[in-house]
Amino acid sequence: MESSVVTLALFPSFQHAYAAVLRHVTENHEHVNTARGNDSHEVIGASFRLTDPRQRALFLTSRPVNPVYHYAEALWYLGGLRTLDLIGHYSSRRRADSRDGKTIEGSSYGVRIFAPRIDGSPSAFDRALELLRAETDSKRAYLPVFEAGDLDEIGHPDLPCLVGLQLLARDGCLHMVTYMRANDANRGMVCDVYSFTLIQEFAAAQLGLRLGSYTHHVGSMHVGVRDLERAHRVLEETAASPKAEPLFEAPMMPADTTWKHIRTVLEHEELLRTNQVQHTPADVAALDLPLYWQRVLLLFEAHRQIVNCPADVIDQQVLEALEPGARWQFERRWPTRVATGEVA
Repeated sequence: MESSVVTLALFPSFQHAYAAVLRHVTENHEHVNTARGNDSHEVIGASFRLTDPRQRALFLTSRPVNPVYHYAEALWYLGGLRTLDLIGHYSSRRRADSRDGKTIEGSSYGVRIFAPRIDGSPSAFDRALELLRAETDSKRAYLPVFEAGDLDEIGHPDLPCLVGLQLLARDGCLHMVTYMRANDANRGMVCDVYSFTLIQEFAAAQLGLRLGSYTHHVGSMHVGVRDLERAHRVLEETAASPKAEPLFEAPMMPADTTWKHIRTVLEHEELLRTNQVQHTPADVAALDLPLYWQRVLLLFEAHRQIVNCPADVIDQQVLEALEPGARWQFERRWPTRVATGEVA
C-alpha cells in the first residue's frame, strides 16, 4: 500500500484545506479506529498550512456551520473560562464533556493559555508575548495545553485534543503552528481552526505584527463513519469548483483590538445569553467597540432571538447589520427564521 501521509500543503483558505483533508482521509485511510466506541477512518500524521488564516470560514451548502458558536468558542478560550454556562448554551453537546454539570476540564483550552497562574503570575499567553517583544526571533513562545497529568485517568471523558500552540514572529509577521494529538476532520477541525486562527490574529494585534501563516499538525486525523455520507456531499460540492475563491472577503480584526474590547464583548454576550437585555444595531453602535466586534455582538443578539422568540422571524435590522459572510452562514443554519427575500 502506498504511504498515505499528508505532506505539508499550502492552501489559500481553510475551505480548500478542509476539502483536501476530507478527501485524503476518506479515500486513503490507514486504519479503522474504534476508540471509545466512535468508529472512524484514520490517517496518522497530517499537516497543512493556510497562507491567509483570516479565510477561516466555510461557505458550503453541504456543510452548514454555526457562526455564533464559532465566535462563542473563541471568546470562551480568550476569556480563560472553564464554566459550562457560555459554551454549553451554544452547543448542548458540550455538556457531555462536563462531569459536574458546571465546568469542563480538558477541552477548556483557554484556562491553560489565558488564565493567570494560581500564584497570580501572568498567563502563558502574556508570558509568550513578553518573550516575543524581548526576543523577536525566539522559537520558545510555546503555549502548552496537554499535560502529563491528563494521562493519569485512563477513562477520563474529556482530554485535551490540543497539545499546544507555537507563536513565531518573523519578518514583521506572526505565524502560528498548532499541534494536536487528534482531530475529527469533519467536526472538531472546523471549529478548532476557526478559534485558533482568531487567537493568532488577536496575538498579532497585541504585538503590532501582520498576520502570518497558520500551520496545523495532527497526530490522528480522522473522520467518523457516521459522517462519511456528509463528507462525500462536501467533496461533490467542492469538486465542482476546486479552485473557487471564498464567497466573501474575510473580515479583518482591527489592529487596535485590546483586552478591553474582549471583556466588553464577553460582558454583553452574557447579558444577551441570559436574556437580560436586547440590542438593536444602534444600541451596539453606542458601545465603545470597533465595527468588527459590534457585528460579533449582533450575532449573539440574533441567537438570543432564536432562543427566546421561537415563533418570530429574526429582526431584519439585526440581520442586515451582520458581517456578510456570517449572515450567509446564519441564513443557512436557521433558514426558517429568516424572512424570504428580505436579506441579500
